[in-house]
Amino acid sequence: MGGSSNTNTSSGGGGNDKDDERGSPSAEKPSFKEGEKVLAYHGPLLYEAKVQKTENKEDEWRYYVHYLGWNKSWDEWVINERLLKLTEENIHKQQELEKTQVSDKSIKSGRSTQHKPKGSNDAKADKEDARVLFKGKKRKSQPGGTEDKERKSSNSLFMSHFPSTLKKQLVDDWEFVTQLGKLVNLPRSPTVDDILKKYLEHRAKKDNKINDSYAEILKGLRCYFDNALPAMLLYKKERQQYSEEVKGDVSPSTVYGAEHLLRLFELLASVNLEEDALNKLQQKLLDILKFLQKNQSLFFLSAYDGGSKGTDGVKSK
Repeated sequence: MGGSSNTNTSSGGGGNDKDDERGSPSAEKPSFKEGEKVLAYHGPLLYEAKVQKTENKEDEWRYYVHYLGWNKSWDEWVINERLLKLTEENIHKQQELEKTQVSDKSIKSGRSTQHKPKGSNDAKADKEDARVLFKGKKRKSQPGGTEDKERKSSNSLFMSHFPSTLKKQLVDDWEFVTQLGKLVNLPRSPTVDDILKKYLEHRAKKDNKINDSYAEILKGLRCYFDNALPAMLLYKKERQQYSEEVKGDVSPSTVYGAEHLLRLFELLASVNLEEDALNKLQQKLLDILKFLQKNQSLFFLSAYDGGSKGTDGVKSK
């Protein structure tokens, strides 16, 4: 999930500093009841969820939630600040966040630097699929309609195969930044650029050739990352660090590492894609995720050391 995951965080189209209608923590009674349907922050988006259990731990209420329509592997304990009442106002906020996530404006330039691959018809087809993916094409269907359900089914399939250790990595990432005020020290090593190159070398060795279709997808991922990072992949606590580290012609993919690359995959799970494009690409995307998982101890930090000067833990747009 977007924290699908996740991740809470965001600020998409309704993620300003305005107070949300969230439950306020109370040591006497929980703000949300067992069986109650709620909206839960996970990553940069809000998801409909159901409270399965409640518990008071150290004078703080926690809630075990199940995200409706998602695999049970995403069930988790969350605190009051992660939940909103299921009201019309908050449903509107959820919709605004989704619209901002797939905003054509923020991903539009993801197509401009893609080059025509030299290779088989499969590579050309993958290029076209990649263009659909990184353009973030919207579907003209009513919420809850057949097409919408098919898309959610495809995305759920993608996320159901999301490696569990990487899901935990996303949760830890969110906690380090938003709860502990710790940041990833920059520049990272290896960088996103380094990791994608290593993956292409891995595929070339496995396939005994340079795979043009994977090369094209990696180009798209790199370009998408560079454009999406300042718009959708940063928490507000990280924005000052970004302005200090990414200047002039410097690309984010040469500064940031696996932690922020993983957030991109979380974002891709919520992008509104044509089902055919998603089905063709998801196996390749999952293969890249498996590569990240295999090298998790090498690519990811186990703890963040950098301090944060920010004051809130909401992802910035």
